[in-house]
Amino acid sequence: MLIRQEKPKDYKEIHNLITEAFATADHSDGNEQNLVAALRKSDAFIPELSLVAEIDGEIAGHILFTRAKVGEDEVLALAPLSVKPVYQRQGVGAALIMEGHKIAKRLGCQYALVLGSELYYPRFGYMPAEQFGIMIPEGFPASNFMAVKLQENAKAISGAVTYAKEFDT
Repeated sequence: MLIRQEKPKDYKEIHNLITEAFATADHSDGNEQNLVAALRKSDAFIPELSLVAEIDGEIAGHILFTRAKVGEDEVLALAPLSVKPVYQRQGVGAALIMEGHKIAKRLGCQYALVLGSELYYPRFGYMPAEQFGIMIPEGFPASNFMAVKLQENAKAISGAVTYAKEFDT
């Protein structure tokens, strides 16, 4: 498996992958592929943190981290993580998360947030965001809104979360 930064020539394949990955997801609005396209054009986009996992020349998974804020502090938002159904439960998502965290640390990012499975994300260090003093956005279940400290010496943060406006569409 090769993990690399996405390229513009990958966009169509990524769009199809995200559509397929979320077609049977328990929690999906069916718009994740359009969210990724919109985020790529936003100020929140960080090209180094839009990654694909390639297996035998085929894109098997995709992850995107974008800029968000907690109070006045910049953090990352992990959304979405997509793995083609045929490659799920084979470590593709884990590899994407770990490589994303590694790059984010190198870029100096302090924290990452995720709204996701409370059974999956804790294995990567994610804990309930409220334990960090991060306010849970209205309508988000507390057990599914998590954060991870990416830098050991990260300063304490607290406050309300502001996502890129593209998340509101």
